[in-house]
Amino acid sequence: TVAAGGGSLLQFDGARLRVGPASAGANPGPASYRRGGPLAVTDANVMLGRIQPDHFPRVFGPQADQPLDRDGVAARFTALAAEVQAASGRPTSAESLAEGFRRIAVQNMAGAIKRISVARGYDVTGYTLQCFGGAGGQHACDVADALGMTRVFIHPLAGVLSAYGMGLADPMAMREASIELPLAAEGLAAATARLDELAAAAAAELVEQGVAPGRIAQRRRVHLRYQGTDTALVLPDGDEATLRAAFDAAYRQRFAFLMAGKPLVIEAVSVEAVGGGEEEIAAGGDEAAVVPHRPAPAAAVPMYCLKDDGTSAWLAAALHRHESLAPGATIDGPAIVAEKNATTVVEPGWQAVLAPGGAIELKRVRPRAAQRAIGTTVDPVMLEVF
Repeated sequence: TVAAGGGSLLQFDGARLRVGPASAGANPGPASYRRGGPLAVTDANVMLGRIQPDHFPRVFGPQADQPLDRDGVAARFTALAAEVQAASGRPTSAESLAEGFRRIAVQNMAGAIKRISVARGYDVTGYTLQCFGGAGGQHACDVADALGMTRVFIHPLAGVLSAYGMGLADPMAMREASIELPLAAEGLAAATARLDELAAAAAAELVEQGVAPGRIAQRRRVHLRYQGTDTALVLPDGDEATLRAAFDAAYRQRFAFLMAGKPLVIEAVSVEAVGGGEEEIAAGGDEAAVVPHRPAPAAAVPMYCLKDDGTSAWLAAALHRHESLAPGATIDGPAIVAEKNATTVVEPGWQAVLAPGGAIELKRVRPRAAQRAIGTTVDPVMLEVF
């Protein structure tokens, strides 16, 4: 998983724009929270109409009873845009500046996902992007586009999914120990003996937490690497032949080559003991009863979007309340789906469908705009993106 908070600071260092890594936190929070905070990613979404203060909880300001401060945010972006324009010589509007910051944030998120997927040999274009967090849906379509993905799944409890997951999580105990012996009979015997010790210790910890022994499952892992290297791959425990075959497959997937004939070393072993947690609440429903339909929006609101021709402009976006939608509701972008704990933005060229149980499934229905040359003029946004 990758986390990128709405509190990530937006800054201009005199040459390029920067997003994060510092954060405004929850207090004072972003500028729109009315507590004197700095500009942050959340403010960019407020500026661009992707967060609608009239459809957001009124919990801001000193007394926690006011809406998000769009006027204050607009004034801050206007002032910063003048500073950027003076330094770069490029005409810069408040909304184009906010869009530039948002673009950098999207690229940061996509880059983090690439490091844990593409860099490990996975082609993400055939996967579905799982999106959660109250602000995750505000960037989901754009992050998917940056990764070449065409599908996004948003859980019905996406805005509180971390808390929901903690409530359902299985109790777990982990143990790890160094081995540093060759992958051979002696090394495997030592590894097996150490795994047995670790498994017993991990299981005992769960029993102390009240988990019945019969509900404990264990995952035994062996950490293998080539001799003389420092990159160990974590593999399920097995006999020597099984481990060698699994290592070759995993190493080839990640690095695209093998070091034929080079000895393997058991660097370490580890055990995860998992106890049965709470029973998950089913989020599905009767798919046979779903009738595709196009609901009427609750309102039409202005939203700054990337159009099919590759340029950005203010467009009329359909605003829907999640609780008013029925399974099968089909919504074309640009649109916003607002709910109590999250906001989902449906970009132009994307479509949202409400699944049984309340999940939102996003899919790209029109090809992305062709990439355009950015020219040779210094751009504070592109300096940071590239």
